[in-house]
Amino acid sequence: MIKINNAKLADNSVVDLEIDNGVITKLSKAAGSKSVDGIDAAGKILLPGLVDLHTHLREPGQEDAETVLTGSQAAAAGGYTAISSMANSNPVADTAGVVEQIYRLGKSAGLCDVNPIGAVTMGLNGEQLAELGAMADSIAQVRVFSDDGKCVADPLIMRRALEYVKTFNGVIAQHAQEPRLTINAQMNEGSVSARIGLPGWPAIAEEAIIARDILLAEHVQSRLHICHVTTAGGVDLIRWAKQRGIQVTAEVTPHHLLLTDELVENYDPIYKVNPPLRREKDVMALREGLAEGVIDIVATDHAPHPAENKDCEWQAAAFGMVGLETALSVVIQTMIESKLMDWNQLVDRMSIKPAKIAGYKNQGQLIAVGSSANLLLVDPSKSWQVERSKLNSKSRNTPFHGMVLPGLISDVIYNGKQTVIAGKVVKVESTING
Repeated sequence: MIKINNAKLADNSVVDLEIDNGVITKLSKAAGSKSVDGIDAAGKILLPGLVDLHTHLREPGQEDAETVLTGSQAAAAGGYTAISSMANSNPVADTAGVVEQIYRLGKSAGLCDVNPIGAVTMGLNGEQLAELGAMADSIAQVRVFSDDGKCVADPLIMRRALEYVKTFNGVIAQHAQEPRLTINAQMNEGSVSARIGLPGWPAIAEEAIIARDILLAEHVQSRLHICHVTTAGGVDLIRWAKQRGIQVTAEVTPHHLLLTDELVENYDPIYKVNPPLRREKDVMALREGLAEGVIDIVATDHAPHPAENKDCEWQAAAFGMVGLETALSVVIQTMIESKLMDWNQLVDRMSIKPAKIAGYKNQGQLIAVGSSANLLLVDPSKSWQVERSKLNSKSRNTPFHGMVLPGLISDVIYNGKQTVIAGKVVKVESTING
C-alpha cells in the first residue's frame, strides 16, 4: 500500500489518498497531518500520469541511440506512465511480430506502458499497406498507425488506410510533409533561411497534406490524427475541420511551443528537427491553438540520436530532439506560467486526451477512488537546470541543455508501484507476464 498526504489536485483541492493493488482505494480531504509511513506531498501537485502518443524508442535495430528500457527510464523521469513507440525501427514495426517484440520489451522494462504504433505501409515506403489487421489483433492491440518520419504521400494509399482502420476504430497519425516541396530542405523557409543560406522548408508543405487528409477523413468518415503541427495555417485548417465535425485530432511538441527558427542562425545541429522550428508567429498560434483545444494534445516526438549524428556539420546531422524528460516543464513554462491554460487543461492535453485518442483504457483517468494508480507529483515552485549528461535517455540531443525550467517531478507511480522516488528512477519488477 502507498499513502500520499497533503497533495494538491489540479482543481486546487488538497487530499490524502491510499493506493492498493494498483488502484486508488481511498481519497479524502487532507487531514493536514504529516505522512509518517507514506509520501508527504505538501506544496506539490498530484496529476494523472502523463501519456505520450509520439515516442521514438529506436529498438529494435538502433540500440546505440535508445532502447525500450532507456526510453522507459526517460519517460518515468518525465512523469509518463504510458508512451507510444513509433514504427521507424529496424526492422520497421509493420508486422504483428515486430510490434509484439516491442510490447514485450516494454513489459520487461516495467516502468510504463509501452504501446507500439504500427506502420501504415510496408517498410514505410508508402507503396503497400502494412499488416494493419494483424497488428490490431496481436497481443499489442495496436490502434494507432503512422509512417512518422515519412509522409503517406500517395492519396490513394492514405484513403485505403483510413478506410481499413475504421473497421476496428483505429486512427492514422500522419506526418504532414509534402515530399516534393521539401527536397533537401533543412530548416523553416523564411527570412532566417534566406539570410544564412540553408534550403527552406515551406509551411505550405505541411498545410497541403493537412488539408488533403482532412478532406479524405471527411470523405471516408474515419479518424485522422495530425502529428507535430508547427504552422499557424495548420492550426486554422484543423479548426475549420473541427467546426465541420470531421474526426480529426492534432498534437504539438514542447519544442515547437518554445523554440523558434532564429536559434538556427549559429548552425548548431541540436536545433535541427523534423518538422523544423518555425517563426515566433507560428509559436504563438500553436500556444493559442493548444489553449483553445484546436490542438488536442502535447506529444514529445522524443527522437534520440547517438552523439556522432549530431556532433557534425548541419547538413550531415540527423533531424530530431529528445524530449520526454523536459516536456512537462516546458508546458508549465509556456502554457501555465503564461496563464494560457490552467492545471486541469494541462491534465486534459497531456494525459486524458492522448489516452482517449489511442484507446489506452487504464491511462488518462481522473484521480478518483477506483481509478488506476498512474500518478505523478510535481513541485511547481521549484525549478531545475537541464544537464544533458544527467538525462536518463541513452542520447543527449536536448535543445534545452543549460536552461532553467519550472516544475520539479519528485515521485511517479505506475500501476501502483513507485517508479520515481525523490526524482530518481528506481528499478522495478518486470511485468513480462502481466
